[in-house]
Order: sequence, then structure tokens, then C-alpha cells
Amino acid sequence: MNFKLTYATMFNPPEEMHTRFDAAMAQLNRSLAATHPLYINGEDRIAANHDTRRSPIDQRRVLGHFPLAGLDDANDAMAAAQAAFPSWRATSMSERARLLKRVATLIEERVYHIAAALALEVGKNRMEALGEVQETADFFNLYADDFIRQNGFDHPLPDDPLPGFRSRNRSVMKPYGVWVVIAPYNFPFALAGGPVAAALITGNTVVLKTASDTPWSGRLLADCLRDAGMPRGVFNYLNGSGSVVGETLLQHANTAGITFTGSVDVGMHIYRSMANGRYPRPCIAEMGGK
Repeated sequence: MNFKLTYATMFNPPEEMHTRFDAAMAQLNRSLAATHPLYINGEDRIAANHDTRRSPIDQRRVLGHFPLAGLDDANDAMAAAQAAFPSWRATSMSERARLLKRVATLIEERVYHIAAALALEVGKNRMEALGEVQETADFFNLYADDFIRQNGFDHPLPDDPLPGFRSRNRSVMKPYGVWVVIAPYNFPFALAGGPVAAALITGNTVVLKTASDTPWSGRLLADCLRDAGMPRGVFNYLNGSGSVVGETLLQHANTAGITFTGSVDVGMHIYRSMANGRYPRPCIAEMGGK
């Protein structure tokens, strides 16, 4: 289908788009109620406890049984990300970009399947669901292309104008370490995928915690990263409560930075915690009016 789906073009799509979405939804409905694992250090992990999620558009539909990570799972994910950081930091930017673009390709290949899952999990209409999934693929492509175009944001700067002395200056972007991404429930695929892509291309490893209401979206993203060949420990997926999993990630000594989208109360708590440690750590917080 020669049609580029975006939020701008989705108002007058070809009929084939509806046909393919309907087919994906029918196929998905035949495979609901599965048990889904965590993804830690390159391996699926069955959690000790699970949360049964139902569709907000039809409470009779059991979407699946999703893992509730515990303290040990959160610590293991952080340890895996920390262990993977040196080799990922040393990975060439061209290889990192290649992997991100492979993720984008897989997302686009699965756009109807993932969008159908979003429609069931969040209650989105098909157009918004498809737009969100395509936007996520665009994030991975954009960040990969821009990082290469900017030479990894490694640029020479003008020398200091000191008579009789030569001082060379250079601007170099360096990764922080383990980056935690805490995604919201309303755009659970794009607002997980975008921050994950940005952190990975710049050489950070990632631990993603999904919103408790929308764990399926995060697992589908994890599948794309796994199938793209992301090295062990570079990306890890958790689902669980904010009070246990979220707080563990926030307070963990290996957390080098956080991207959070959600409520003002939680966002301000994260912001203050990141500022009040041994040294301030970066916090990107998009907070709504909840």
C-alpha cells in the first residue's frame, strides 16, 4: 500500500488500511488471554504475580495476564542494564543507528497488529492507534538519522582567543549510563518508544516501566527491540506498581537519568528525588493536569 500514515494523513485513508486493520483485529481476538513475561537481560522472565487486564471498551474481553515485577526483578533489570552499559557505550554510532532503524522497520511491519492491541488496551479508535504506532517508528528513524547527521553531536568549537596560547575546545555528547523510562497510559507506545529510542542512540542502556493500566504496549515494544537484535541487557521491560517498581528504579544507585510522563504529583516527586541525591541527576518530566 503506497500510503504514508501520519496524524495529518489519517483522516482520508485508502480502504485497504481499514481492511488490513480489521484483519489484524480479527487475528488478535483469537489470541487474547495469554500470559506475558517480563524482559530482563535479553530473556523472558515469568513473574511470580500477574495482573489480569480487560479491555476498557468491553470488560468481557480478557486481554491477557501481565507480569507484576517485584523488588528482585527491578534490581535485576538495573543490574543487567548497568552491566551492558560499557559495551553499548563503546558500540559505534553507526551500529546503534542500524539497530534502531531495524526496530523502526519491525514496528512498521507490525503496525496493524500493534495498533489493534492499542485499540483494545487503551480504547483508542483505529486512526489514532495507527497514528501512534507509526509515530513510534518515526521516532526510531528520526533519532538514528539525526545522530548520524550530527556526527554523534561531537563537534569542534572555536579555540580560545588567548595570545601566545592555543586552547582547543570540543563539544562532545557522552552517555549517562542506565536511563529509566516511565511511560504513561494514554500514549503508551509512542511515549515509551520515543524516550527509549533517544536514550539508546546516545549510548545509554534502558529500563522501561510501563503504566500499570497499559502493560501490553510495553511488551509489544520489547518484542520489537528483542527481534531487532538488541544486545542483552541494553533494553529491559518491567511492569508493576509505582510504589514498588517505580520507587525502586527512582532510588536505585545505578539510575543515571529518568524520562517520565504522567501526573504532576509523581513527576514532582521524581524531580525532587533526582535533584537531592549525592549529585543532581537529569530528569525529563512531562506532567499533565491530573
